[in-house]
Amino acid sequence: MTSARERYDRATRNIEPPFAIIDMAAFRANAADLVRRAGGMPIRVASKSVRSRHLLKEVLALPGYAGIMAFTLPEAIWLAESGPLSDDILVGYPTADRAAIARLGADPELARRITLMVDDPAHFDLIGAAAPDPALPIKVCIDIDTSWQPFGPRLRVGAHRSPLRTPAQAAALARAIVRRPDLRLDGIMAYEAHIAGVGDAPPGRPLYGRTLRWVQSRSRTELARRRAAIVRAVRDVADLRFVNGGGTGSLHTTSRERAVTEVAAGSGLYQPRLFDHYSGFSGSPAALFALPVVRRPAARAATVLGGGYLASGAPDAGRLPQPYLPRGLSYSPTEGAGEVQTPLLGAPAGGLAIGDRVWLRHAKAGELCERFAELHLVEGDAPEDITTVPTYRGEGRTFL
Repeated sequence: MTSARERYDRATRNIEPPFAIIDMAAFRANAADLVRRAGGMPIRVASKSVRSRHLLKEVLALPGYAGIMAFTLPEAIWLAESGPLSDDILVGYPTADRAAIARLGADPELARRITLMVDDPAHFDLIGAAAPDPALPIKVCIDIDTSWQPFGPRLRVGAHRSPLRTPAQAAALARAIVRRPDLRLDGIMAYEAHIAGVGDAPPGRPLYGRTLRWVQSRSRTELARRRAAIVRAVRDVADLRFVNGGGTGSLHTTSRERAVTEVAAGSGLYQPRLFDHYSGFSGSPAALFALPVVRRPAARAATVLGGGYLASGAPDAGRLPQPYLPRGLSYSPTEGAGEVQTPLLGAPAGGLAIGDRVWLRHAKAGELCERFAELHLVEGDAPEDITTVPTYRGEGRTFL
């Protein structure tokens, strides 16, 4: 039986590393599993986790997916103008890009397709100054803080996002929006990052895992009640087209909430290493990158070219790429993943020759695409089974 490493080596033998691949069988299996876990609720695709127009188009063509969650307004405008990907693009983070807002406010078609994120009246003034035409109101979505604060703000579990926590605060912002002719309230977003993006089954740490599952369970219960109350309060002020929640790690729970009308996901399509340790689901690694062995400094060491592709977030070992194939390789504790070379240690290194490939997985999903201009889509085990598509970077676009 052909191993995954043999299949990848054979299919890409005409491509010189470093390069990145997407295993399309794994990608489609992951996409189908996300739909299954969403239980019939539409999934908005988080573009920051994909960063390839070709793959965004592929996902959006599948049943169960509808709409894009972009990460910047310039990206949303580019996606809207560059083809029929989606008529519904939500910018997942507030913007202070006045030039982009002005473009949005000057184009009725863009204003119809794109929704901005807000959580502060200061956002209104910025939008109104850049796009002041009341005849072409800008659609906005209210972002809600989902952190768990069982004893008040001094004990916070969750990301520092919106300042809005209560139904009264959300309703007050909604009233401020509807009073402005240059804005139109479109939806609510409440993304539970501390549940959706934090694996609850860390390997080798059973006590921490039990504690984490307890915290996430309590937080999930509190948020479901608070999110429902916030939606009711805002609906008393104005109609809402959508209520967005969830993420790859919480689709199966958030989709059960009656107050939510759609969920979002993206990382689960690629299944990066940070999503390996969840008790509620498992995905198939779909996004990998290959580095060539260029040195053999010792019997149990092989040095590959480059490799220092660290993920964003709190600095710890979990942000390093994972040496994946051959299995059993590890980093040098004194060197880690380097800018121009990375020593990999262990018994499997003894079987590697100069010119061989080591396959790695990035810790996060879309950040891999900032390192490569192309993705090689692997459909089989032969070079003719490869399709090459550009990443955002390959199309000359770097939005952050």
